[in-house]
Amino acid sequence: MSRSLPTRDEAIRILAAKRTRPTRRAPPTAGRALNKLVRELDGRFGQGPGALQARWREIVGEQIARRTEPVKLTRKRAGSAAALEIRVAGPAAAIIQHQAPEILARVNLFLGEGAVDKLRIVQGPLRAAATPPTARRKPPPLDAAKEAELARGLETVPDSPLKTALLALGRGVMRRER
Repeated sequence: MSRSLPTRDEAIRILAAKRTRPTRRAPPTAGRALNKLVRELDGRFGQGPGALQARWREIVGEQIARRTEPVKLTRKRAGSAAALEIRVAGPAAAIIQHQAPEILARVNLFLGEGAVDKLRIVQGPLRAAATPPTARRKPPPLDAAKEAELARGLETVPDSPLKTALLALGRGVMRRER
């Protein structure tokens, strides 16, 4: 025996009487879930060398930042002051050594009073990102006569990436000859 479907009003009445499951809530985002833990860790251990690296120029000044970069912050025990290791470019280490009290004062101003009590200086090359990028000017184009001379010299070479590379090399050499 086939059963007929309920009418619209009967369906509404049936659904109103039935107890349904609540819709599932999405899990909290990772940032929200970890927020409490991160705050706790920041309170215990403070800011690390990442915060120093990001704002090193502001902390120590343009002259010192050009010759140094922070490497790591080493903590001895919980609650005691840390040692800051900085990398210094070559012969500037002697100058930086004399400026150590000033650097420590500025770092402590940024991280909090008594956060760092010792400065360890290591000589070595600085990262390339530590120096500000220099603006490169686009070289002027070759004049028409030189361009035609270059094209005549390469007309026997078939069109290929090699010919494109040879044209670029030729233009660079002819620009330097000026």
